[in-house]
Amino acid sequence: MERRLEWVQAVRRGESMRAVARRFGVTLRAVQRWVKRAGAGSLQTVDFASRAKTPRRRATKTEAGLEQQICALRKELEKESALGFRGAQAIAEQLEQRGCAAVPSVRTIGRILARHGLLDGRVRVRRRAPAPGWYLPAVREGRAELDSFDVIEDLPLEGFGLCQVFTGRALLGPAVGAWPAAHANTTAIVEFLQAHWRGQGLPAYAQFDNDTRFQGGHNHPDVVGRVMRLCLALGVTPVFAPPLQQGFQGMIEHFNGLWQQKVWQRFHHASLAALETASRRFTEAYQERLARQRPDAPPRRPFPASFTPDWQAAPRGQIIYLRLTNGHGTVKLLGHEFLADPLWQHRLVRCEVDLDAHQVRCYRLRRKEPTEQALLSTHEHRLPARRFLIAPAKTKAASRARARPELG
Repeated sequence: MERRLEWVQAVRRGESMRAVARRFGVTLRAVQRWVKRAGAGSLQTVDFASRAKTPRRRATKTEAGLEQQICALRKELEKESALGFRGAQAIAEQLEQRGCAAVPSVRTIGRILARHGLLDGRVRVRRRAPAPGWYLPAVREGRAELDSFDVIEDLPLEGFGLCQVFTGRALLGPAVGAWPAAHANTTAIVEFLQAHWRGQGLPAYAQFDNDTRFQGGHNHPDVVGRVMRLCLALGVTPVFAPPLQQGFQGMIEHFNGLWQQKVWQRFHHASLAALETASRRFTEAYQERLARQRPDAPPRRPFPASFTPDWQAAPRGQIIYLRLTNGHGTVKLLGHEFLADPLWQHRLVRCEVDLDAHQVRCYRLRRKEPTEQALLSTHEHRLPARRFLIAPAKTKAASRARARPELG
């Protein structure tokens, strides 16, 4: 404001407005505007403050009295109306019946109600996603590592036929792997797991889906397949994701998509060996990148120097099943039904099968409260002592489609 006063004073002293604009570094139009506002009167009475060009009140804004009338009418309809309708449409109809000169549109009435907090609709609460591996306390706190594994099915390789890819990725660390094979059956998966863990070390948990190649056959109760027995023999706890539930396999599914985009769709592979070479090149480079991004990964145990799996040894340790209860609060695992809680219906539970204590413990899981995992129930359960049998592959075509059922 002081600069504008100086402009007017300089003009009144006889200096041209163009010279004043040049000396103060402003436009000629600015000097003309403030000289015109000052006029010929005393400069002490001139307001040199800026005036906003926008009007003080928008022409389309609803009158404050009409807004109050709309809010009062809503409360009136809620208490006294025979129908009980109190929405924007009902309020607009009432205003027309009462002879209101300018009835706002239904959308305008709705915005007025929303502005005054008079809408009945509840806004969906967006909660923060739980930490990775939230359903396992040790993984959630960063004290243990979880490896997820999956199989990419039936990729058509030119001149070869259909092939499959067994994939794996660590949740917190950089360990990754992808192994193309003609048949990703249980025998191949067991070999891939041993080779992977020899090079990377053993995690605390290994997560799978509910495929028979990982669990074993579903046609008999109390089946503990070769993949589960391998994990238990190495001190790795197998974890099985809940069927038809999103999020639990999200990390390995993301890696499957990344592998297909960067390896399978990016190059032409003349043979299975060429595909294996391209896959190894990608996984090694991707692991180096993850190692730079994740320097504080949980430690992994070394693989035993002289290890040979004994399929007839009684399984020891724990098996974890993530399950959804039914309408009675029960879960099904190992071919049996166990009652978690009759009041915990259609909700997630973590079932720990303790093979040493011969117990099944069910814990409550809630995404919005991941740290509260209360014990719901405990059941006595003992695996039957029987010989572990591996069903041989019947034909080459049958062995390619899926792994053969295992009895144990």
